[in-house]
Amino acid sequence: MGNATNSATTKREKQRQLPKRIILVRHGESEGNLDKNVYAITPDHRVQLTEKGKEQGKKAGEIIRGVVCDKGNCTSKVYFYVSPFLRTRETLKEIGAAFCSSEIIGVREECRLREMDYAKFRNTEKMEEFKKEREKYGKFFYRFPGGESAADVYDRVSGFIDSLWRDIDMDMIPYGANDNEDLNVVLISHGLTIRVLLMRIFRWTPEQVDNLISPKNAEVRIMELGHEGEYSLALHHDDQTLEKWGLSAEMIVDQKLRAYGPVVDLDKCFFTRYFDRLADK
Repeated sequence: MGNATNSATTKREKQRQLPKRIILVRHGESEGNLDKNVYAITPDHRVQLTEKGKEQGKKAGEIIRGVVCDKGNCTSKVYFYVSPFLRTRETLKEIGAAFCSSEIIGVREECRLREMDYAKFRNTEKMEEFKKEREKYGKFFYRFPGGESAADVYDRVSGFIDSLWRDIDMDMIPYGANDNEDLNVVLISHGLTIRVLLMRIFRWTPEQVDNLISPKNAEVRIMELGHEGEYSLALHHDDQTLEKWGLSAEMIVDQKLRAYGPVVDLDKCFFTRYFDRLADK
């Protein structure tokens, strides 16, 4: 009985060992970022990085290593999930070069981190019409003909987040041999997908996400465990940066509560503000 109790306690403690940081990175500058006509002759998943994009990836790797390593003495471990698109895999290659092999404990391609499917991107003129139509209809729920909406991306991203927690709970990400090791999960993905990932983790509304700005090429957004084990962007990014990304004043307050406390019921605060907004409409 005693062994069973100890085993159950150990399991619960293991499940609480969440990654210290979840780091989101958009791919570097691609050929499609320079010229939308590229999509007329090249499938989206085969669009490559430019030379500038590769340099941006290298810089992102330096930034990430500077965050996870203490003055060059790195005891932290890094696990990469990457979209299967060529430009994200090329970005991973440049980022990974900043780390030595002993610091990287795994790399996995994850299809659910792929770009939103625009379907008709080969017809660039028609795509511009669809994008104007999306502005009128609503960015989050508008589905491109034959493609996806941001709401569709939310569904697959939600499945990925659930899988990530299971991977950790089931020891699919091996780390923790030493007490001073921190796990850092790096997700290399695409602009809209990253915005929706943040929405899923922080329980933002479609209205809030519509106002967010996509990360720039190879931009790094860092979530770290703060007060009471809540992930927050506020530990690495100041108010001005969060505001520039499109976070409202109340969203920034939530990030600070997650980072520093005081202990509050964030869900209760969220719902109170939600119904206040409905009353104003």
